[in-house]
Amino acid sequence: MRIGIIGTGVAGSVLAEMLAGTPGVTLRAFDRLAAGEEAESGTGLNVGPNAMKALRLHLPARHAAVRAASLPWARWSIEMADGERLFDLDLRDLAEEPGIRLRWSALYAALRAPIARLTRHSTTLEALEEDAQGRLVPVLRGPGRHGMGLFRPGGFDLLVAGDGRYSRLRELALGASPSRLHGVAMSRLLLPQIPDTAPIDDYGQWFHGNARLLAYRLPGGAAYIAGSVPLDTPEAEISAEMRSAAYQHALYTPNGAISPAMAWLRDAVVANAHRQHWARLQESPLERVALGGRVLLLGDAAHAMVPTLGQGATQAIEDGVLAGAVLRRGGDAHAVARLRDARVDWVRQFSLDASDTLLPRAHPGAAPARAGTLAKAGPDFLARLRRLYTDVPGPEAVTAPPHAQTAFPAAKRTG
Repeated sequence: MRIGIIGTGVAGSVLAEMLAGTPGVTLRAFDRLAAGEEAESGTGLNVGPNAMKALRLHLPARHAAVRAASLPWARWSIEMADGERLFDLDLRDLAEEPGIRLRWSALYAALRAPIARLTRHSTTLEALEEDAQGRLVPVLRGPGRHGMGLFRPGGFDLLVAGDGRYSRLRELALGASPSRLHGVAMSRLLLPQIPDTAPIDDYGQWFHGNARLLAYRLPGGAAYIAGSVPLDTPEAEISAEMRSAAYQHALYTPNGAISPAMAWLRDAVVANAHRQHWARLQESPLERVALGGRVLLLGDAAHAMVPTLGQGATQAIEDGVLAGAVLRRGGDAHAVARLRDARVDWVRQFSLDASDTLLPRAHPGAAPARAGTLAKAGPDFLARLRRLYTDVPGPEAVTAPPHAQTAFPAAKRTG
C-alpha cells in the first residue's frame, strides 16, 4: 500500500513515525517548509496529559524526546485581576502524568526528527489527479533540477491531510469549509527572555471582566502570553484600535486593586503590542474521510477547534498515534473515523463549553459567569477533565477491523 502524507505538522509527523517500516506500506511525506525551518515557527503552546499518554503507550521514544524539550504542565489556576483565586488544579490529581509547555518550534523539531529521510521539503500541493488504477496522484510544486516546478510522485492508495487548519488537501477533496466564529479576538505573544522574578510560572489565567490574559513560562527563560478580547459580533474584524497599546492597557486594568501578576502581564502586553499575532476564536466542521476513503484528514485539517483546554495539538497527537495504530493493523480511513470521531466530537464540545467565560457578555466576576468559573472546581467539570486526560487506548485496544482492506476504493471524482 502506498500512503502519502501532505504536511508533516503534528499529526502528519506522528503518523509517519507510526507507519515507518510497516511491512507492506510504502510511505512518502511532503511539507511546504524547508528542512529546519521549524526553528522560526510559532510561539508557545501547552499539550495535554492525554497526548503524552498516547505517545507513552505507542511511541515511547518520542514521548521521551518531547518531555526533554519541554517543561511540565502540572497546574492550572484562574484568578481575577485583583488576585482573587477562583480555581487551582493539580493536573496530576486527574491524569496519569503532567502535560507539557514548550515552543511550537521545539515540538516540530522533536516530532520531525525521526521522519526526516521520508520527507520531501519545500513542496506545496497544487492539484489532485487519478492514475489508471483510480489511485490519487498529488500534483506538487517544489524544487527540481531546473528550479521550482510541478512534479507527480505517482499514485497513492491513501493520501493523508496533515497540512493544518487551512489544508489544501481538504479544500481539493471537499471544497471550501466555512469556519464557525465565536466573537472573540485572540492575541499571542512570545517573550524570548523574562526575568526570574516575573510573577508567572505554570499555566495561569487572569480575568478582567471577560477579557483574559493567559501565561506560562517556557524552556530557556521564555514566556508565552495569550490575550482574549470580546468582539461586538462573531463576524467582526479585529480593529487597529484593539491591537493598540492604549486599548490593551485599558482592557486589562481594573478600577480597583491589581495583582502583581496581572500588572506584570498587562505591562508586558502593552510594551510588545506591535509584536502580537492576532486571530479570531473559531472552529471548523469535523471531516475525517473524503473521496471514497482515499483521503484521511487528521489534526487541524480534520477538526480545528477552540484552544481553551489546550486540545488543538493534543488531539493532533492523538490522531496521528491512533490513526497509525489502525492503519498498520490493516484498517482504513473509515476505521480511523470509527475509532476517533466520537472522541473528537466530545472533546470539541467540552472545549467550547469551557470557553464560557471568554465569550461576549460573560463575566467571571459576577453571576452567572462567576458561577461558571467556580464550577470548574466542581465534580462534573473535573470528571470530564479526568475522562479527557485518561481516555486514550493503548496498542492492545486497537485491533484490526473484521474486514480490513488492503486497498482503498476508487471514487468517481477528485473534488
